[in-house]
Amino acid sequence: MFRSARIKLTAWYLLIIMSISISFSVAIYKVLTLELERFERVQRLRIEHFYPEQSRVSPSTGQRGEFLRASALDLNLVTETEERIKIILAIINMTILGASATTGYFLAGRTLKPIKEMVDEQNRFITDSSHELRTPLTSLKTEIEVSLRDKKLNLEEARDLLKSNLEEVNNLQTLSDGLIKLTQYQKGENGLSFNKVSLTDIIEEAIKKITVLAKSKNIKIASNVENTTIEANQTALTELFVIFLDNAIKYSPEKTEITLSTEKSEGQAVIHIKDTGLGISEDDLPHLFDRFFRSDKSRTKGDVPGYGLGLSIAKQIVDKHNGSIKVQSKLGEGTTFTIHLLTRHVRRMI
Repeated sequence: MFRSARIKLTAWYLLIIMSISISFSVAIYKVLTLELERFERVQRLRIEHFYPEQSRVSPSTGQRGEFLRASALDLNLVTETEERIKIILAIINMTILGASATTGYFLAGRTLKPIKEMVDEQNRFITDSSHELRTPLTSLKTEIEVSLRDKKLNLEEARDLLKSNLEEVNNLQTLSDGLIKLTQYQKGENGLSFNKVSLTDIIEEAIKKITVLAKSKNIKIASNVENTTIEANQTALTELFVIFLDNAIKYSPEKTEITLSTEKSEGQAVIHIKDTGLGISEDDLPHLFDRFFRSDKSRTKGDVPGYGLGLSIAKQIVDKHNGSIKVQSKLGEGTTFTIHLLTRHVRRMI
């Protein structure tokens, strides 16, 4: 599809460029021929003015004198010059055609590249979403079909079926909520308001939201955060730290500790989130923030729930704040996420 579009766009480039080039060539040819004709007329007038006797027609031969015959040679030269101008202009236009075809094809590719990337990304998004949605939907369908064929289904079994179906519905809702959030953040800064907020308050709010999950695994969250004021979207930033803390708790063994610390560095607030969990392999690190990515078995052996959207959403939030994320991890030793956020928000030019 894009190859055909690239060829069509190149053809349009050529049509526009060659229309302009040919128009200029016709104009140049007309100007030059008019100038040559003017030169010939001026030359003839000068001959007739300075040599009137020799420019008269001879009664015996009916021809003009030598100077006018010389003028006739000039007329031949004018005709020859006009032909040469045509050839030169044709060569120039052919050269422009070749150069324009090559350049136009290149520019068409550059023009269509971001569109192609966007369409490819959209297709991947649809494919990945469909794949993730298929699992809970298949489970729901299978359980319901099996139960409907069971003529001896009692009330208790029906309740168990409904509980199982409710779990799958909750999974679908979690997935759809994650997809909606990811899509919203990918749109840009639209709808995000940036105000001066306390980093300490945001992190404390995130810890409160994750406390129940931490207590379920008897994990301690140690916060050593300096009070720093930054320009950010408070809701998005709270969600950011909830995602990282939730991720750390899910992949950490019971009775371990997660530490948060901050520091200031050249107009930036630097936040470290460290756990002593399973760690991440070097092969998985480059794909950690990819949508729907789940790390290898060494990291997911505990049957950790989720769809691999959390870190993708976190990356989008950090990007909208013009920040960056760095990851250091070793298998069996734990992971440290380092988040760099500008203390003063600078809106990107679109």
